[in-house]
Amino acid sequence: MSLIRTVLAALSAALAGALLLLTAPGAYAAGDGLVRQEVTFRGGGGLVLHGTVLGKEGAPGPEPGIVLVGGSGPGPRDEYRQEAEAFARAGITTLVYDKRTVDYSLLHRDFGLLADDALAGVRLLQGRSGVDPHQVGLWGFSEGGWVAPLAASRSADDVAFVVTIGGSGYDPLRTQAWNLITHLHHRGVGAPFRRTMAGPAAQFMGGTGLFPAADYDPVPVLERLRRTPVLALWGDHDTQVPPRESARIFRETLARADNRHAVIGFVADGAHNGHRTSDGFDRIGGPLFHGKKLGDLAPGYAQTMTSWVRAVAAGHPPVSSAAPAPGQVLDSTPVPAHAWYTWLAPALLLLGFAAYPVTALLRRGPVLRPVRWTAGLGLLAVMSALACPFAVYVAGDGATAPVVWGRPAVWLVVQGLAVAVVVSAGIPAAALLRGGPAPNRATWLRLAPVGLAAAGFVPWAVWWGVAG
Repeated sequence: MSLIRTVLAALSAALAGALLLLTAPGAYAAGDGLVRQEVTFRGGGGLVLHGTVLGKEGAPGPEPGIVLVGGSGPGPRDEYRQEAEAFARAGITTLVYDKRTVDYSLLHRDFGLLADDALAGVRLLQGRSGVDPHQVGLWGFSEGGWVAPLAASRSADDVAFVVTIGGSGYDPLRTQAWNLITHLHHRGVGAPFRRTMAGPAAQFMGGTGLFPAADYDPVPVLERLRRTPVLALWGDHDTQVPPRESARIFRETLARADNRHAVIGFVADGAHNGHRTSDGFDRIGGPLFHGKKLGDLAPGYAQTMTSWVRAVAAGHPPVSSAAPAPGQVLDSTPVPAHAWYTWLAPALLLLGFAAYPVTALLRRGPVLRPVRWTAGLGLLAVMSALACPFAVYVAGDGATAPVVWGRPAVWLVVQGLAVAVVVSAGIPAAALLRGGPAPNRATWLRLAPVGLAAAGFVPWAVWWGVAG
């Protein structure tokens, strides 16, 4: 019996070992000179993240490492495959990972949590053989241009350097407003609607909390990067963050922090992501991502980054410099400060227009057709005037198609509704002025809210840009 038990134990151990070998992530080569290994690690809040580590086949080591931090959205790692492979071919071990979808959504951003994810990736690379644990840095694209510096500022001893592409020097709300009006301008949308998007609509998004992390300020974070070498790049055709203004903010802030190894540069023929473009709105070549071209890496883009990282890792970080800034499609404008009337005014208008049909349901009485039309049209006009810019902020400039006479077609409908509100409100008002039968006290009480709403609708519509 003891012999049988010994044999069974040996078989069980062998089977368990075989299962571990089958389930453990293994390194594999794809015949392109790179070795890839699937990894999992715990990011902020203990969330399990999945990624790929890429290295150069036969690299002698120890080599520098870099963690790629993606832009806004769900950010699957495949979006950054070209950058990951470029770093790995240059002998820089690279971690690219799928961005978290837990505690991250259209209406919620936590840059601190994303920074914790990035730092967890840094620690993963620091613990790998063949990687110099003192030369692991971060690369951040777009939103990652806020996250990577934040992570570095929290752990300067772990993060050896920071590379950004398309990072904004402004807060997220001002950046997105500029992005939208730039793309609307490209679509042929006229100045009046663009002013609404950059002014009252942006103010409304920030004041109501509908835009996540609207007021995040990257400047104090950059000021804490005193000893960390920084390479900040922008495509010279960036149309999603203002490249000239952002480069100025990075340069001035890092100089104020006495960072002596901050290099500011621009990628020739580069889009927001540093990939090839003719005007910033298209992408030339490259793989497809979600049915759209990503574009090939712009000439010199990868070489600029990899040579800079190799110089830093060799102990010779380039001294601070700033390339001449290219032109910019449009200048950015500050988003108006949040104010009480941003949300209170439309809320009161909706309540005033809704009061008439509600009282008609709760209390019997004569229903005046012109007033009924004013109430219904007023509700539609206010809700659609709010919904149209909101849809553009959520879905992007594509939500404005088609464009007619320099305006989104749906905005023309909103303007038509506004005219109808004024006309329908003017009919009963004109009848009273002509000396028609005076309403009794109960009717006056029912008419007062919708009358006040109609009167307040006019200045609000002018301010909101509906009348433009």
